[in-house]
Amino acid sequence: MVSKSIQKIEELSINAWPSYKIEIYDKWLLRFSHQYTYRTNCVEQIGASSLSLEEKIRYCQDVYKKYNTPCNFKISPIVNKDFDKMLADKGYLVKHETEVMSMSLEGYRPLPNLGEEFAPQGINSNLPMRVHYDNNVIINVEDTITDRWIGELFSLNHTTNPTHLRIVPSMFKAIPKTTIVTSIRDKDKMVASGLGILDRDDLGIYAIYIDPDYRRRHYASYICNNLITQGMRLGARYTYLQVVKGNAPAINLYESLGYNYHYSYWFRSKEFDIL
Repeated sequence: MVSKSIQKIEELSINAWPSYKIEIYDKWLLRFSHQYTYRTNCVEQIGASSLSLEEKIRYCQDVYKKYNTPCNFKISPIVNKDFDKMLADKGYLVKHETEVMSMSLEGYRPLPNLGEEFAPQGINSNLPMRVHYDNNVIINVEDTITDRWIGELFSLNHTTNPTHLRIVPSMFKAIPKTTIVTSIRDKDKMVASGLGILDRDDLGIYAIYIDPDYRRRHYASYICNNLITQGMRLGARYTYLQVVKGNAPAINLYESLGYNYHYSYWFRSKEFDIL
């Protein structure tokens, strides 16, 4: 039996990262975003099927073929293991294995800060605008995902595809939940980013990127600690994040913060001849 917490995190992650286009088909979500990420370009199961799996797979293949993209199915513990085998037998390959880590925030002790600067009451969701830490680290905090932050994030994660530059801002702005948007700046340049998404009492950690020239300064640790601190201030009791399998430095960082392995998911992917 699948843990209810796994089902919840899978639901939270769909809310946290909307696709550019989405179709509901017999309790399956067909997500499409011009291949920006696997998560926003895949089929996800949210309920039991009434149609035959063979029929549904063929339908999904036809849809993604019309988009001229591979057909990807997300495989997580909420998906029947026989379905994964069925796709393997059809030539679908495993892609982008990911580990989900989580922790309870009960008893969590945030990293002490040296001071917080607040805007006037009612602005910035009553979160601080800036948080000061040791080593002259200043975390900037906003409650809105701005065009400026998105543009600077594209520089950090090397997004250059013209289509992605056009559509992804609308995906960020479509996030329906409370956001905590953070950055570390060197003069006028963003050198580190982080995004917290609060859904009910769960805080998802996303978009942790560090400029290569600014690594080994513990910026990721400062940002994650700050996101958790602000999330707790807004009512978070649990937190989760997703990390690519085998990314040892990131996993070590998250374990040092208190996160533990929860479960894994991957994608079954197959390319088809373009129409």
